[in-house]
Amino acid sequence: MDSIQKDLLLQIADLHGTPEGAFNIRGDGESLGRNSTANIDIVSKADGKSGIDIFIKPGTKKESVHIPVIISKAGLQEVVYNDFYIGEGADVVIVAGCGIHNCGGVDMTSRHDGVHTFYVGKNAKVKYVEKHYGEGDGNGKNVMNPETVVHLDEGAHMEMETTQIKGIDSTKRVTRADMKAGANFIVKEKLYTHGNQVADTDFVVDMNGEGCRADIMSRSVAAEQSVQHFVSTMNGNAPCHGHTECDAIIMDSAAVTAAPCLTANHIDAELIHEAAIGKIAGEQLTKLMTLGLTEKEAEEYIIKGFLH
Repeated sequence: MDSIQKDLLLQIADLHGTPEGAFNIRGDGESLGRNSTANIDIVSKADGKSGIDIFIKPGTKKESVHIPVIISKAGLQEVVYNDFYIGEGADVVIVAGCGIHNCGGVDMTSRHDGVHTFYVGKNAKVKYVEKHYGEGDGNGKNVMNPETVVHLDEGAHMEMETTQIKGIDSTKRVTRADMKAGANFIVKEKLYTHGNQVADTDFVVDMNGEGCRADIMSRSVAAEQSVQHFVSTMNGNAPCHGHTECDAIIMDSAAVTAAPCLTANHIDAELIHEAAIGKIAGEQLTKLMTLGLTEKEAEEYIIKGFLH
């Protein structure tokens, strides 16, 4: 890997080199390295699609999988399909994400669309971390469209932490989940947009099993002329508990739309939604500025804490 690729890998996966355990590193449409372990097998798709299948054996504990994607070739566009099969009773961490470095011309677009499908077995536990990051000379466009599909078996647990760091001109973030009895699904989204960037977030969760729980939380900052749309749909089809929350800071000439939607199809479905959009409070800025910070430094400090 060259210095640009190594820097992208550090930004999206906190990796300074080849990770331990199971991994698949994809760069500019090709494999830059792959490793399977005794409990985790990574194989190329056999159906002709671009992507991989990850098989995690039942009972696997305290292991991780790294599957970052980096694009440093201006104008490269790809669609990748990755499927995860997590065995019963497993407990693993999966680290994904995509970084793009685009120094192409004004009309040059680099784009990565990733479709990740999770089949989480009974009583299995997964923590999924995904970061998106873009950089370049400001001429070419960076586009990322992540789609995540989650199937949670009985008693399964999945926690998603998704972060869009900076530099993504356009993104459509789609998440679909269905849950069986006793399953638990937690999503923590952090999003920052600026310039003329556009970000669309679309969650749909079908709570089909008795005693399942879902908690969808989105925190975002929209600055300058950027636009954000947040849609979250929860369908309570059984005795269950669901909570969806959107908390956004709006700055400059930005625009934010939040549209939570709840549907209770069972008398014992308990569903809650919260949505808050507002500017940084003046007293917060004043307090920090009395400590010696400029207004811009104070804003950056507040945003950093908000998205932490």
